[in-house]
Amino acid sequence: MARMLGVDLGEKRVGLAVSDPAGILATPLRVLNVTSPQDAARQVGAACGETGAEGIVLGLPRNMDGTEGPKAREARAFAAAMEGQSGLPVTLWDERLSTSLVERSLLEADVSRRRRRDVRDKLAAQVILQSYLDAQAETDWVEPGELSP
Repeated sequence: MARMLGVDLGEKRVGLAVSDPAGILATPLRVLNVTSPQDAARQVGAACGETGAEGIVLGLPRNMDGTEGPKAREARAFAAAMEGQSGLPVTLWDERLSTSLVERSLLEADVSRRRRRDVRDKLAAQVILQSYLDAQAETDWVEPGELSP
């Protein structure tokens, strides 16, 4: 498996994580402060170049019942823009509960509110990417551009 970039997309902040070259372990990378979807796409594309990522795993915010709302449509539009701009395959991956899992872990670790804000998004990106990597290790490869089950 190639190095992948995990993305937790937000309106003002975008969390990034990167996998090791073997595609086994996801590591938090950084949080991008963005001003627009175009700015986010530009900065994520630059991060792909910096890390040598050969694909992007983008969190798809589904509702708890599996339906998709406005944020999911925004994520799909962003994925299409990223594929067009970067030329890299973008896989949408179900991100339900990723941020709440991170928030709960940070609270249990007694991390300050300010520090939680600074790391939450990149840790959510790590959870999304690690979930994808783990699923790839357990099952057949999900083709880039396909939606997770």
